Amino acid sequence: MTSPQPPLWRRAIAELLGTALLVAIVVGSGIAAQQLSPADIGLQLLENSTATVLGLTVLILVFGPVSGAHFNPVVSLTDWFLGRRNGSGLTLPDLGAYIPAQVVGAIGGSALANAMFEVGTTISSKERATPGHLLAEIVATAVLILLIFALAATKRGVLAAPAVGIYIGAAYWFTSSTSFANPAVTLGRVFSDTFAGIAPGSAPPFIVAQLVGAALGVALLLLLFPAAGRAASEVVIPHTAEGADR
Repeated sequence: MTSPQPPLWRRAIAELLGTALLVAIVVGSGIAAQQLSPADIGLQLLENSTATVLGLTVLILVFGPVSGAHFNPVVSLTDWFLGRRNGSGLTLPDLGAYIPAQVVGAIGGSALANAMFEVGTTISSKERATPGHLLAEIVATAVLILLIFALAATKRGVLAAPAVGIYIGAAYWFTSSTSFANPAVTLGRVFSDTFAGIAPGSAPPFIVAQLVGAALGVALLLLLFPAAGRAASEVVIPHTAEGADR
């Protein structure tokens, strides 16, 4: 018998805090990289991606036992979609709490990073929505969804923290968009006119590309792992009341 999950309010707080800290890491390390290596964009990206890999891995380990450590609306949407037929994964009320918490957390995380570096919270002017960038977001998001849910489907959720962190680090480099792959993070990064920012006009196309990528990832997942929906409750990390109370 599956142990009950922590109460929804606790899971929503975990998603808000986890997403806020994730964006604070992404934006904050981007600001630091800009200040430390002002003349070397490649080194800036290395510094930014390294901090994100390490920070994301830690955040999944910390918050995973409480909420699953989604930190990403497309992960939560996929979890609900795959689990709705067999009663696993997120319910619609869960989804209604997770996604707003992730968005609010992302915006708060951006403001926090700006404040730590004494940079004003202003709207980004960094245009990113080129055809290549949008294709990159589709690819980055599709592989992210495939990775997370394939690990759950094959009972290897324990590997999610390092695997997701390593994948995002790699995707910083092999995608032209530097792999946002997350609508909440995309919105959060609008509120920092720094290395990691994205202009408001670029955010909607990025989010559409991420949703398309998520749909593609689900299609590939069901092709390769037809029973993946049964493991929706194990995403990203299994989260039960017992695990959260330890």
